[in-house]
Amino acid sequence: MKPSVYHSTQAVHTRRVVISILVILFTMLTTVKAQDQNDFTDSKRTLWQDFTYDMGNVFKGTGYAYSRPLYWKGNDFLILGGVAATTFGLATVDENITREFRSHRDDVPDLLLDYGWYAGSPQNNYGFTGAVYLTGLFTRNEKLRRTGVLLISSATATGFLQQLSKSAVGRARPGAELGNHHFRPFGGNSRYRSFPSGHAVLTFTNAHVIAKQFDSWWVKAPIYTIGLIPGISRIYDNAHWASDVFLSWAMSFFIVEAIDIYLDRKYDEKYNDKKSKSGSLSLTFNGNALGAVWTF
Repeated sequence: MKPSVYHSTQAVHTRRVVISILVILFTMLTTVKAQDQNDFTDSKRTLWQDFTYDMGNVFKGTGYAYSRPLYWKGNDFLILGGVAATTFGLATVDENITREFRSHRDDVPDLLLDYGWYAGSPQNNYGFTGAVYLTGLFTRNEKLRRTGVLLISSATATGFLQQLSKSAVGRARPGAELGNHHFRPFGGNSRYRSFPSGHAVLTFTNAHVIAKQFDSWWVKAPIYTIGLIPGISRIYDNAHWASDVFLSWAMSFFIVEAIDIYLDRKYDEKYNDKKSKSGSLSLTFNGNALGAVWTF
């Protein structure tokens, strides 16, 4: 559901410039971090061998993420319950949240709303992820290659899952003005494809993958903030409910983590060597309160 504001020719040019700058910025950040490691693949391997190996890991990593629920244990189901409870809790106040956001939409810079739309578009997303991967492939930099594989496989896994969920659930978008509890499973109409948000899924997936390259939270925080903007902008644009967006973020986080663990087995470069020391996600219960805690 693309709002009418995007019909302006001037706005189109502005958006293209913004997206180009952000793509360059993200690519530079990732490349600089990867180059710091100065680790390159075996020069005896050809580019074609590296490419076919990486693409195999894209598909295998996607399959690995989808198979993880078969191996969940007690704490995993506890986290799932926490995500479900939070999503349900937001669903009970979705209309209030949307009303509040919409009441001051005109105060939000068009630049942010434009970025939210275009950054989450699949063609722009795969353009960015492809650029990162190809840079790593042609520079023979294993860490950057692995980053590209993680970006592409995570976007593929989350993108397919959200498209399937949207169709199956058939939740009406806020703009349909049918309420936040109106569903038409497999309805086929774009008005019934609200749950979850594709824009929020793809952009937060990218943000989480890129943020994993850095140890400092002074660097991570701005990256995550940029990754959150598209999901929030979709609430302002009356395209998704807050519960849609939250579930999209949660889905992105856990799929990236699952694929990253799989890639640890396939590449010498790892992001998880200090996982137990650098951070962990857990749920906490305190009386009648439920929350998620990130320890670092």
